[in-house]
Amino acid sequence: MSSLLGQTFFVFSVVFSNIEVAELSKEKTLIKKLLNNYQEIGVMGRPVVSQNDVLNVQYGLSLIQILDLDERNQVLKTNVWATYHWKDIYMSWDPLEYDNITKVRVPMGSIWQPDIKLYNYADERREEKREALLVVSYDGGIQWIPQAIFRSSCAIDIMYFPFDVQTCKMKFGSWTYDGYKIDLDLVYNVSTGFEMTDYIKSNEWEIISSRAKKTVFRYACCDEPFVDLTFHLKIKRQPAFYNYILILPCILLSSLTLVLFWLPPESPAKMQLGMNIFVAFFVLLLLLAESTPPAASSIPLIGAYYCLNMILITLSTFLSVIVVNLYFRGSRTEVPKCVKSLFVNGFARILCMKGQVSYNSCSTDTSRITNNINMKNREKRFKYDKVGYFETQTEDSWKPMQNGIQNTDDEPCPPIPTSISQTLLSSVEGDVKEIRNHLQRWSDKTEEKEIKERITREWRIVALVLDRLFFCLYLLVIIVSICTAFHRAIVSLFNQEE
Repeated sequence: MSSLLGQTFFVFSVVFSNIEVAELSKEKTLIKKLLNNYQEIGVMGRPVVSQNDVLNVQYGLSLIQILDLDERNQVLKTNVWATYHWKDIYMSWDPLEYDNITKVRVPMGSIWQPDIKLYNYADERREEKREALLVVSYDGGIQWIPQAIFRSSCAIDIMYFPFDVQTCKMKFGSWTYDGYKIDLDLVYNVSTGFEMTDYIKSNEWEIISSRAKKTVFRYACCDEPFVDLTFHLKIKRQPAFYNYILILPCILLSSLTLVLFWLPPESPAKMQLGMNIFVAFFVLLLLLAESTPPAASSIPLIGAYYCLNMILITLSTFLSVIVVNLYFRGSRTEVPKCVKSLFVNGFARILCMKGQVSYNSCSTDTSRITNNINMKNREKRFKYDKVGYFETQTEDSWKPMQNGIQNTDDEPCPPIPTSISQTLLSSVEGDVKEIRNHLQRWSDKTEEKEIKERITREWRIVALVLDRLFFCLYLLVIIVSICTAFHRAIVSLFNQEE
């Protein structure tokens, strides 16, 4: 029993002796000594000898990824590594006394840290940085590289959406220490701004350039100057996704709007197609509104182009109603001579429609037909007017016959009774008058029908020429609007990239 207790005591002695040795390793001893001394001095207060000394803090950002740019809320979300360098006189030691240990790691909050904050902060979270150990060098140099996800406010200009270029800035500085207490400098090269070694390319945004700038500014609240570091990031949107969602449907719908004028005026699909295109553009406008901030100072040019197309479609539908009304106007009124001359002789020749619009030939044919009808009517009237002469001559012709006078061969003709001759004359005279009246009515109806057809044809010719004129004007407006909008977008895009 005593031997068992002795063995147990020996085991516990060995274990506790090893723990004591581990706790008394040079690294732990050094860290424990440094932190104990720091606790005695106090974490609060800058690590300087004199209060008039200026502590230099170097700050830099390594951009890892552009997570999102929220256009509606105007917030840029980035994943970065923040780098801090400064000197702490209370965290130095002689490496020879601690097995040549030149660097140790201490937890956050155990020593003094600069209160560098993001000025244009747009996050609901209280702390944007992740916990990370501080690397302490034997000469008192402190290096701290915490991971952070920053949400910063960014003014969005959506005029050239989706071919826009945005410039966002992230402004950092000490929140409480003025320039007489802490001076800020950049860790990395000023020309590049962000350090891009570990950058992961974004599918939506392409980085054009980045830079950083140190600024000394005096605020209205304080007499002392404050130092800040501003990082500028210029990014360009990748429009491939929006080309299929917004641009391609817009081009197709604009083409369909041109087809609207190619439909014949008598087709009912002319109005239906116009209304359907209007609704389609309205849906595209709603999709665009979902991707842009509602309180933007300017609207996208593509949105203005959508609105212009909707206005033109409304106007084209109204003009189509005018064309259809003229096309089916019929023969209610004559076409004014000035309108006839302007559209048939003027616009039809300019718009290359003389082959389609055969108004002159139609008018000539109509006039020729009318003249022929009038000539025939005059001949018929002249012929039928001889009936009266025939009637006056019949009695003289029949009287010799009744008296038995020879006709041509000096042969006696048998006498014809007077009653029979009168009956025959009355019958022939009635038939001739009826034929003459019937022919007169037929002639009047034919002439009236020709006039109505001519007037109807003239209105249809005017409607066709007017429809072609509206088509040319609409095409001209569309081309000018596209060239104006996209020319400004392309020129501005190149200027921003430069």
